[in-house]
Amino acid sequence: MTTHPAPTSRTATVDLLRVAVHASADEAGRAAASVVAAALRRRLARAGEARVVFAAAPSQDAVLHALRAEPDIDWSAVTAFQMDEYVGLGDEHPQAFGTYLDDHIYGAVRPGRVHKMRPAGSGQAEADRYAALLAQAPIDVVCLGIGENGHIAFNDPGTADFEDPLAVKVVELDHASRVQQVNDGCFATVDEVPTHAVTVTVPALLAAATVVGSVSGTRKRDAVRRSLFGAIGTDCPASALRGHPNGWLFLDPDATPDEFMSVDPVKVE
Repeated sequence: MTTHPAPTSRTATVDLLRVAVHASADEAGRAAASVVAAALRRRLARAGEARVVFAAAPSQDAVLHALRAEPDIDWSAVTAFQMDEYVGLGDEHPQAFGTYLDDHIYGAVRPGRVHKMRPAGSGQAEADRYAALLAQAPIDVVCLGIGENGHIAFNDPGTADFEDPLAVKVVELDHASRVQQVNDGCFATVDEVPTHAVTVTVPALLAAATVVGSVSGTRKRDAVRRSLFGAIGTDCPASALRGHPNGWLFLDPDATPDEFMSVDPVKVE
């Protein structure tokens, strides 16, 4: 594997997706937050309300921290959703994604409405309830990451469907997804990681007007490579991002595949 110097900022397009590399995860997170904030301000100015879906993972720490500091967002007019949740964890469990979002964004900005996932039993009733909430109005912004196996939300290889008729569904987690939770320090062992989750599906995520991804760290580099330069398909669900007309992906140098440095840079407004 070759190495390359960390750029202050480098932006290029891969198919429709705008990809920007920054010198650190913190800088990439701030750049991603700036795009999210601008999209929210535009929507709030136009419609008086906005709807946003957040991922919950350590890869989002820098984005959410920076978003909390963005000025001139009327968070009281924002409705917030989460992207996925484990089946069977209690509402206040420290590893529940709703708890993460409370700690990293909701507690600081106080959105006007927060819809948490609370899947119990098989999770199907919660999937149906959440799909109905999402269907009430279009989603304006999605903030997401890319998993080590190329998943977005918990749409893993093998369960992702780019033409899924469902907006939210129950999935059995890929082993690689469960291992990632241990790698991220969320659980001590794979056996502690729940086996099932409720997730917003790929078509529902990509129906958002703006999609902003943020990825950092060497463990994600191969997934980013496949997302940007492999075949577009469910073997790497994040490859679907390349078809979004208003999609962004922000990377730190560790997550940036060497192939990206050969793509002609462009100035993107």
